[in-house]
Amino acid sequence: MKQYKFRMLGVLSIFLSSTLVYGQEKLTLQEAIRTALQNNYDIKLIKNETQIAKNNANLGNAGMLPLVIGDFSTGGSRQNTLQTQASGTERRINGARNSNMGYGVGLDWTVFDGFSMFANYDRLKALEQQGEKNATQQILTTITDVLAAYYNVAKQQQLVIAADSTIDISSFRLRIADSKLKIGRGSKLDVLAAQVDYNTDTSSYLQQKNLLDNYMVTLNQLMARNVNIKFTVDNAFDIEENLNYTNLAAQLDQLNPALQSAILNKKIAELSLKQVQGNRYPQISVNSGYDFNRSESPTGFNTQFRARGFSYGLTATVNIFNGFLQRQNERNAKININTAELQLNQTKQNLNAQLTSAYQDYSTFLELAKLERGNIEIATQNLDITLEKYRLGNITPLELREAQRNFIDANNRYLEIKYQGKLAEIYLKQISGTLNLQ
Repeated sequence: MKQYKFRMLGVLSIFLSSTLVYGQEKLTLQEAIRTALQNNYDIKLIKNETQIAKNNANLGNAGMLPLVIGDFSTGGSRQNTLQTQASGTERRINGARNSNMGYGVGLDWTVFDGFSMFANYDRLKALEQQGEKNATQQILTTITDVLAAYYNVAKQQQLVIAADSTIDISSFRLRIADSKLKIGRGSKLDVLAAQVDYNTDTSSYLQQKNLLDNYMVTLNQLMARNVNIKFTVDNAFDIEENLNYTNLAAQLDQLNPALQSAILNKKIAELSLKQVQGNRYPQISVNSGYDFNRSESPTGFNTQFRARGFSYGLTATVNIFNGFLQRQNERNAKININTAELQLNQTKQNLNAQLTSAYQDYSTFLELAKLERGNIEIATQNLDITLEKYRLGNITPLELREAQRNFIDANNRYLEIKYQGKLAEIYLKQISGTLNLQ
């Protein structure tokens, strides 16, 4: 009997602090996060979008640099011509060949457009920053998913251990019942009942193993690696107990990427208005170029012509009236600013509500975890005593089964509550922008 008591105490220690080794690959939490950051498809996609926004944020795209264009043209013809002069003389040329060629370089530079180009450049830089915030948000989401999946696998591993220990107890009960039947002190009914419970516990164990395998697939998928890889994880995880709501709320205002993206979105709307307002001012451009032209025409007044040289100029245009579109565009831009501000306020409210709910869950699960930890100790002691009494024949099989169920239920509740508390902790860090990205 001592070996079973030792087994129960061992199970308790497993649920509280130990690790499980199946002889498979040992996957640490840091390795899981690092692999996901390297391979996850959502992160790769958002990084591509961020790179595009970064590429677009340049002076040329904002319209602040000159436009230089080179051109070249050449052509010709072969004609039969008949020219009649004023004196009546006719001049006939067969196969007259005409040719022309020209090339040049032109420069066109808008030097003033009502400061729209400067507003556009600032808008492109803000879009680049917004892309970076969106990438950070996706990274935080991915890490949160990896953490949740990793700790879920850890929880499932411990549930498998508990299910396996339950089989051991049922096997012990079946052997006792069978031994009593053989010496004439038991009944066939007790043996059959013990066999049914043993089969039930075996079925639960197999189902729990299947769940563990499925959750491994989920974690492999998040890491974007072969989903058939089998591994073990560290069983031990504890809820961080020193999170403070006031500090989290302050960090949310400063670090949350979704909130920062909403702030940038309002800034982009304001810069778009400046761009539109720039159309009220005149647009001034300078232009210059170098051209070379050459032509040959044996039938023309000049049989050959060549010209080369520089050209330059200044142009100015101003929008006097465009069917009230300027006023309409400005009004719409102001509405977009108002929309962005409403979205910003809505984002703040949603995040604060999420933070409050998550912190309430976190605090509740902390208290529940302490309570259920004590229940495990009580259930373990109760099961040890019940097993000894059953071995001595002082209690019925139903009483043993009840103690067995109480033990496994206490363990399952504790693991689930601790897991939910860990999720609340992770979510609080994600919302506040303090989740470790390494």
